Amino acid sequence: MLVVAQVALSLVLVVGAGLFVRSFVSLARMNLRFDPDPILIVDVNAKRSNIAPEARQPLFERARQAVLAVPGVRNAGGSVITPIDNSSWDTLIENPEGLSLPESERDVWSNAVSPDWFATYGIPLLAGRDFTAHDTHGSPRVVIVNETLARKYFKNQHPIGKVIREIASPHDPSAPMVIIGLVKDAVYLSPRDGVPPTMYQAILQRKTSHQQTVTIAVQAAAGASTRLTRSVADAIMRVDSDLSLTFHPMKTAIRAVTSQERVVAALSGFFGGLALLLAGIGLYGVMSYAVSRRRAEIGIRMALGAGPAGAIVLVLRRVALLVGTGVIVRCAAAVWAAQFVSALLFGLQPRDPTTFAGAAIVLTGIAALAAWIPTRRAARIDPAVVLRNQ
Repeated sequence: MLVVAQVALSLVLVVGAGLFVRSFVSLARMNLRFDPDPILIVDVNAKRSNIAPEARQPLFERARQAVLAVPGVRNAGGSVITPIDNSSWDTLIENPEGLSLPESERDVWSNAVSPDWFATYGIPLLAGRDFTAHDTHGSPRVVIVNETLARKYFKNQHPIGKVIREIASPHDPSAPMVIIGLVKDAVYLSPRDGVPPTMYQAILQRKTSHQQTVTIAVQAAAGASTRLTRSVADAIMRVDSDLSLTFHPMKTAIRAVTSQERVVAALSGFFGGLALLLAGIGLYGVMSYAVSRRRAEIGIRMALGAGPAGAIVLVLRRVALLVGTGVIVRCAAAVWAAQFVSALLFGLQPRDPTTFAGAAIVLTGIAALAAWIPTRRAARIDPAVVLRNQ
């Protein structure tokens, strides 16, 4: 019974390890819809600067232009929100023309970005135009939307030229925004959250009375990313030496988002492997003991003509009984327990048949390996020696 319990527990742990490892692999391989590898993130903070609030956005734009002039920089774009950086900004919009959606269906994700921001991240512009330096406070408000927003609110209609209205607070009245561009979907907050309906406002049209920070994404030319930090910092400091700067590669933010899954996958993999080892040792011990106890029986069977194959079948039958009982008993329990980890999984169901089948196959393989030495020992029993000792 102890070995059956070990096998059963091992199956549960191996199934859990398989689910978490496969979930992490799915998350790590997810298409973010942009290329993070050449991107260096620069957080620019104007808190120490004496510049007036209304002049901050032009200051940030001058800093971005200075970065663009640095050798080795292919592109640079500024934004309020950095993708996949645990920060978000959602906006409630009025019902688009012809729709009557509840308030919960009119909450969209927002960002305010500069010209060239989409090109920096490699997000294709599918229709319309990008923001330009002319999209400022003095010009009509404009917005660029992603495919998901266009599909949700404008169905089969072309979104260019359509109007989006924010439901603004009394302290922040907002004018209608005309859609001037359509961009391809890209992950916003986390790979787990997929791609929400997203609108991108022109950062130069954004009120800055309370905004002290902007993020400049720097797209490095091939081979230049490792040596850009100092040059970019010098270029921004020449614009305003009181600006505070923080640098990190975009890949760091992505690793941080998947850190929980990485730790869970590593721990569950460790305990799953430990459970397999213990189950293998337990099976080896039980089968060795069983062979020693049935040595006389095996010898007599072989003396009567059973042959080595008969001894092997006798041992393997015992292994199959133990492993089969453990797998059957605990498979149902594993299916039941898997539902409690569904919230931690990504890209697969908690009752994923491939994972369950793989765990059973691995456990069976470990059991066969553990039984190999006792099986060979049983096959090499000399009937004459056994009968003489009896």
